[in-house]
Amino acid sequence: MDTGLDGSPKESPLSAREQQMLALERQWWKYAGAKEQAIRELFDLSATHYYQILNALIDTEDALAHDPMLVKRLRRLRTSRQRARTARRLGSDA
Repeated sequence: MDTGLDGSPKESPLSAREQQMLALERQWWKYAGAKEQAIRELFDLSATHYYQILNALIDTEDALAHDPMLVKRLRRLRTSRQRARTARRLGSDA
C-alpha cells in the first residue's frame, strides 16, 4: 500500500486489492520466481484472470489518480502489444 509523506496510508478510492495489483506491477521483478507464481500466491488468480482485472483497472480514473506514471506506462505497453498482435495478424493474412 502506498503511503503519504508522513508514512500514513494514502486515502484512495481503490480497494486494497487494486492497490496491491498496482504495487505488484510497479515492482514485480522484486518477487522471487515467476510473476505468474506471485500472482497466484498474492491474489489466488490465474494469470489470465489477473490481467483481465488489471486491464479494466488501468482504464479507471481512480487508478490513474493513484499512480499516474505507472498507469500511463501500463496503458502504453498494452497499446503497443495490441498493435504488434494486429500487425502479425494482418501480415499472416496477406
